[in-house]
Amino acid sequence: MECRPTHTPDDVDIPALREKYRAEREKRLNSQGQKQYFRPKSGPLAEQMGDPHTPVTPREPLSEEIDVAVLGGGFTGILAAVQLRKAGVTNVRNIEHGGDFGGVWYWNRYPGIQCDNESYCYLPLLEETGFIPTKRFSDGTEIQAHCVRIARQFDLYERALFHTQVRALRWDESIKRWHVATDRGDEIRARFVIMAGGPLNRPKLPGIPGLQSFGGRVFHTARWDYGYTGGSWENPVLDKLGDKRVAVVGTGATAIQIVPYLAKYAKELYVLQRTPPSVDARPNPPTDPEWVKTLQSGWQKQRQENFHHGAMEGFRPGEPDLVCDFWTEINRNVAAKLAAQGWPEVTPEALMGMREIEDYHVMERFRRRIDEIVEDKATAELLKPWFRFHCKRPLSSDTYYPSFNRSNVHLIDVSDTKGVEALTASGFVHKGEEYPIDLLICASGFEVTSDLDLRWGIDEITGRNGLSLYEEWADGYKTLHGVVSRGFPNQFFTGYIQGGLYATTVEQFNRQGYHIAYIISEALKRGIKALEPTAEAQADWVQTMAPSTEFAKYLQSECPPGYLNNESGKFRYYLGEFYLAGFTAFEQLLQQWRDQGSLEGLDIDK
Repeated sequence: MECRPTHTPDDVDIPALREKYRAEREKRLNSQGQKQYFRPKSGPLAEQMGDPHTPVTPREPLSEEIDVAVLGGGFTGILAAVQLRKAGVTNVRNIEHGGDFGGVWYWNRYPGIQCDNESYCYLPLLEETGFIPTKRFSDGTEIQAHCVRIARQFDLYERALFHTQVRALRWDESIKRWHVATDRGDEIRARFVIMAGGPLNRPKLPGIPGLQSFGGRVFHTARWDYGYTGGSWENPVLDKLGDKRVAVVGTGATAIQIVPYLAKYAKELYVLQRTPPSVDARPNPPTDPEWVKTLQSGWQKQRQENFHHGAMEGFRPGEPDLVCDFWTEINRNVAAKLAAQGWPEVTPEALMGMREIEDYHVMERFRRRIDEIVEDKATAELLKPWFRFHCKRPLSSDTYYPSFNRSNVHLIDVSDTKGVEALTASGFVHKGEEYPIDLLICASGFEVTSDLDLRWGIDEITGRNGLSLYEEWADGYKTLHGVVSRGFPNQFFTGYIQGGLYATTVEQFNRQGYHIAYIISEALKRGIKALEPTAEAQADWVQTMAPSTEFAKYLQSECPPGYLNNESGKFRYYLGEFYLAGFTAFEQLLQQWRDQGSLEGLDIDK
């Protein structure tokens, strides 16, 4: 079926909307930034951060030398290890603090959990594993099973260390290796270390006054307690909540998935909202077996590239929209307008202007959809998102907005009070009134843009001559290609750090793993003991990345506070600086660098 441009409202007053967006942002700003969140070091809330899914198996501490330590067992760590194996590097350990592979998909087992990107793009290595998702947006159980499938197919289990948290990384110049110290007493001496913790690695709790003295039950969505709520990950019938009053803090990607289940089963549900999300429709049909029969070799990469164009860079003349959803709507509509004009040459500035105009129209469509669904007009008004499309992660659900038509569901807007005011022994306080609750669920996200030590949970990372990575990067990233940094030999980085920015997150990490595996395999083949960027190459790369900070400044200055802009506090945008010419150009640059074969820009110690 052909994907058509959408019909968006014509009567859009863009100057008025700009002012409305500004005013809504201003009233939500909080000078505390990341200090709004709570990281318990002891007590019941700290104990909850352990593993409720898999018992910890006692083992003796390891003392060994290995070629590569991959820190992480989610998709990022899995794909890094897979790429190493493909490059012929097998003396590798994944070190993971959870009880199995999967990362965020291992920890997150809340009711309704699904992928919020199309599964055919998001799930990696579909052609290599022969797996086809059962529906457009896979459930969490299916995604976790795919993580396990990949790990088994590429023999990652044999050398994986689970329930193991890295506490310190120290470079030892005398042996040209990293000392990897863990909470299990291990002393691992790794020639190379890959930081593969992923952006959704460590949960954070809202720093609500009284949180630790609240007398009811509290848990983070990444540590869902089915013993309290009833049901299970596979069958989330929350039948123990029939007599319970429940409050949810947070209205991001997790909340829109759990709220419909809580609304159905809880006696009373309070949704505590600081900033409303943008939520579009979510058609989620089962995978058509006839469509699967038409797929040819290379189909997934082609689809991912198409999605990348639709979600980020813009469609090419004559290119269809294969994914055809809310992620690609703006660029699809812009492409239709350009096609109607015969695809004229337009400057980048003019193209950005067209996208900005379309952004206002699409967001107005989102807001009017709320009016069509939510019966109470005051509630509908509070649910409307007043910001640009990319200011918050765009979401989709067919059940979130209808939940607010139920008599037991109450939307509490906490924007004026900069968040939830306080918790008492028996409830939460809003504008001086106490609301009794039995359960507080924290849908408060992860340490996505927090300082690096909070993101990674590693107390110390010390490179050459005692250099601290946390201090070296305190004022900004310093890398070559986003994967290596001077002063930290043989250490490799993944994620949104001075690299290319790709619409399919997991595939971006997969390609980072490929580049890193190339460097490591070449170093082992050539007898290289240590490598790191030259001062000149790193400085040039940092300068190359500098123009992209304008987009970061836009997110900080015009978007409401959230994880994308580090709560508008000390700025370390989770996309970091990125290669402004686009991911295709970035990949071509890296391929040319690899084809040259000289490891240009690296100081090499043999």
